[in-house]
Formats: sequence, structure tokens, C-alpha cells
Amino acid sequence: MRSDNIKKGYTKTPHRSLLRATGLRDEDFDKPFIGVANSFIEIIPGHFFLDKYSKILKDEIRKNGCVPFEFNCIGVDDGIAMGHGGMLYSLPSREIIANSVETVMNAHCLDALVCMPNCDKIVPGMLMGALRVNVPTIFISGGPMAAGVGLRGEALDLNSAFEAVGAYETKQIDEKELKHIECNACPGGGSCSGMFTANSMNTLCEAMGVALEGNGTILALTKEREELIRKAAKRICQIALDERYKIKNIINTKSIHNAMVVDMAMGGSSNTILHMLAISREAGAPLDIAKLNDISRSVPHIAKIAPSLPNVHMEDIAKAGGLSAVINEIAKFDDKLLNLDALTISGESLGDRVKNAEILDQNIIHTVSNAYSKVGGLAILFGNLAEQGCVIKTAGIVGSRQFSGKAICFNSQDEAIEGISSGKVKKGDVVVLRYEGPKGGPGMQEMLSPTSLIMGRGLGADVALITDGRFSGATRGLSIGHVSPEAAEGGMIGLLKDGDIIDIDVDKYSINVRLSDDEINARKKEWKYAGKKVDSRWLRQYQKLVTNASNGAILEA
Repeated sequence: MRSDNIKKGYTKTPHRSLLRATGLRDEDFDKPFIGVANSFIEIIPGHFFLDKYSKILKDEIRKNGCVPFEFNCIGVDDGIAMGHGGMLYSLPSREIIANSVETVMNAHCLDALVCMPNCDKIVPGMLMGALRVNVPTIFISGGPMAAGVGLRGEALDLNSAFEAVGAYETKQIDEKELKHIECNACPGGGSCSGMFTANSMNTLCEAMGVALEGNGTILALTKEREELIRKAAKRICQIALDERYKIKNIINTKSIHNAMVVDMAMGGSSNTILHMLAISREAGAPLDIAKLNDISRSVPHIAKIAPSLPNVHMEDIAKAGGLSAVINEIAKFDDKLLNLDALTISGESLGDRVKNAEILDQNIIHTVSNAYSKVGGLAILFGNLAEQGCVIKTAGIVGSRQFSGKAICFNSQDEAIEGISSGKVKKGDVVVLRYEGPKGGPGMQEMLSPTSLIMGRGLGADVALITDGRFSGATRGLSIGHVSPEAAEGGMIGLLKDGDIIDIDVDKYSINVRLSDDEINARKKEWKYAGKKVDSRWLRQYQKLVTNASNGAILEA
């Protein structure tokens, strides 16, 4: 066992002495030591109950002959951090989480790992840390939140609350309805109920095989979720010393490809591209962002979920057959799209896991013959405005997939919010929101506030937004993020001026500004950037080390 390094032999007398202080007895030193990475934190709706879930998990681990050691990771709630300086810390928190998992697991030589995340940066952060450790690992999330209910019986979610702000400003709803949405959009614990980043990442853990079936869709705070936790605990004890189930044997080139196929089929958050680029690099199987369009072109989009379809949420996907039904439908369409022989943590191949799954409600999960689109729900656009690529959630497009308009430039999210709220943005404009990339932000803020204001003001089909920042999984509309190179490194997005004509063609995967090479070169010579002054020591460190979004916003020394 790895843990023999801290518990076997007379030279480890001091180590055992310290371990005995935590309650260990003689018989425990012959058992596998299991790390339990818990992201319990009281301010995040998807996490405030994870202390109770970890107790269930640890009790089951002990019953199955292993010794659990729980440790905690930090978390940031993107919705609460949204629209102010707190969002600068969101993406950087992914690196703190990854470093924490690596540190605790390797400092104490633990044999296996259970990760209990739920929300946005926490899932990929734990995945990155676990890949560095490379022991048998199971992910068991806290589960998605149920949808809320509006005054007219319509489904509500976090996106409803953000868009309600713009609707209230334009007098589409009154103060009574605004308050009702506030009190009912998030009705209880769990990761926000749509196909936002948290649920996208929890679904991809299932698609990659590092989580048990149902991880992405079984609701939080249900008996079914508790039973899944017990299954995860039993399974980690069965495989704790089995090298076949080291996480790099599960998350590899095959399973990463599977994850991206599922992502395209379900129209996941654009953030998944950012995170999977980083995760794939930790796995030693780096994704090439340019090749993601090859997957997009070949995978039908068969499951549309909020915010892309506001009345469908994760609980509906669960009732309609779950992720396995989605995967099996794609496999039946073309079994070469997926690596069905990829190993899963439960011991069977992905193909065996899903082979008996059926779509139980074709209004929720479509068949391929009735797909929402013949191509996937995410796309990478290239052109002189994004030489290294940018990302759009095509599943969330409202209006045309082709757009041309005049640039209206903002050098920060605050500027953009003020400009949109004051009516500066008009029909036909392309909102350019820059200096918010990983380095420029720093920290690559999410842009749910400006995009929600655009939707709330009724401009969703008539305005495009491009940014070197990123979007919440709740974003919809013609919203293009992760523009690389970013403005802070001299990318074209930083050279744009008000009135420049920008052409976007999603079906041709292109994004360009109508400027001659001579004009672009002249602007490059004029461009100056001293860098954003940052008070935080941590954010200054991040700013110096972080790469752009097309490289996963990873830190490179």
C-alpha cells in the first residue's frame, strides 16, 4: 500500500503515534487509507449539505474495511461572486483546489480517493488534483437542484433570477414577480438545476467513467442520491488497491473523447471546453481545440436543457433515462463516435454500462432522427479576431447563427453592465467585452450579468457579445467567449474600435473583423498595455503564470 510509507515498520513509530491520536487502533494499520476530498462550504447551495453526505460516505467506507480520512477544499459560488470583484477569484480557485488535493494525498500517502464536489470550478479542480496523484478515484457529486416554479407555473432556475433584473428594468415584470422569482428560482440544495457548468462537469465525470451511473442527474437531497453515495463508498473499498483503476487508466484519450461527444450531444456549458483542456493536460492526453469542431460536426444535438430550453432541467433528464440513454442513442446512431470499450470505475466498459438504457421521454431526450441539430451544441470559431479560437454554446443561440454588426467596445465587465443598462447597446451591435481574460482580468470573469441584461432587455436575438472572458453555463444568446489570444497579450480583440464591422458565421466556424492587414498591423504598433494593477498577492501570482483560454487557463511556471 502507498500508506505503508506512514504506517509500517519500527521507523514509523512517530507516524503511528500521531495517527493513533486521531482514533486509529492496531487493526486499522492493515487497512487501506482512503482520502475523502469534501468541498463542504456553507455559502454554496450545492455544498452546504455535503458534511452530512460525507458522514454517510465515511460510515460506509468503515463498514467495508477501509479507513477514511476527510479533508476539505475551498469553493466559490459563481452566482454570488458574479458582477463584482469577487469573480476575479473564481477561476483561480480551481488551481487552489487542485493543489490542495495533490498536497493532502501525497503528503500523507493515501491509497485511494473519493472526491465529493458539486459546483463549477470545484469539479475540474478536484479532477486535476486527482490526476496528479493517480490513485484509484471515484467522483460522487452532491447532485443537481430541483427547478423552481414561477407565478404562472413555469419552471424557474438561477438564470431566471438573472434575467429578471433586465425584465424588471424594462418594466416587463413588476416588483412582486421579481421578488417571487428571487424566492423560488433556487428552491433548495444542489447544483443549479439546468445544464450550467456544475451539472455539465458532473455529467462529464459520468461520461468519462470516473463516476457511477446517475452521478450527473440524480437530484440532491434524495434517498436515491444517498444510495449512490453508499455505492461509491463500497466500490472505492473494492478497488482501493487495484492499479487497474488508477484515475489515469480511466481518464485518458478515449474517455476524454467520450466526454466531448457527450458534451456536444447535450449542449453543455462553454466552460467545459476551458476545463477539459486543462484536465486533458493533467491526464497526459491534451485536447487540440481545433479538433473539437470535428466532433461537433459529427455528433447530433439530442438533449436541450435550461438555459437553452428553459422548461427542461436535470431532473427531467433523469426521468427521461439519464445520461446513459443519451450515450446509448448516440452509440446506436454511430458506434464509432464513442470509445465504447473505455473502462469505467464500476468495472464494466462504457458500452456495457449503457447498452440497456432507453429514452423514456422523447420530448426531453430526442432520438437522433429528431435531433435539435445535426451538429453538436458547442463550437470553436476561428478567424482574424480569434486566431487561437473562441467558444460558443450553439445550443443557446437565440436568433440567427450568422451575424454582422458594429463593434461597441468596453474594457471591463463593469463598463459593459453600465453601457447595457443605460441603453447604449442597440439592435445590431456586437458588444466587445475585453481585458477580462485569464491574464487581463485576471481570473477570467463570467459574463452572466451582461448577457442576462441583454436577454432581459429583449435584445437576445439582435445583439452579439464577444469576450476574452468566459460565460456562466446559464448564458444564452449569441455569446462568444474565450477569445484567444486575449486582449492583455495583444490579441485582436484588444485592437478593435467602436464601429468596426464584425462578421460571425457559426456554421462556418468563423469570426472576423473587416480590417485590412495594413490596418491591423498599424493598430498593433499603436497598442499599449501596462497591465491591470492588482492589489491581491495571489491574483498577481496567477496573472504572471496563467495561459490563455485556448490552453485551458492553466498555470505554467
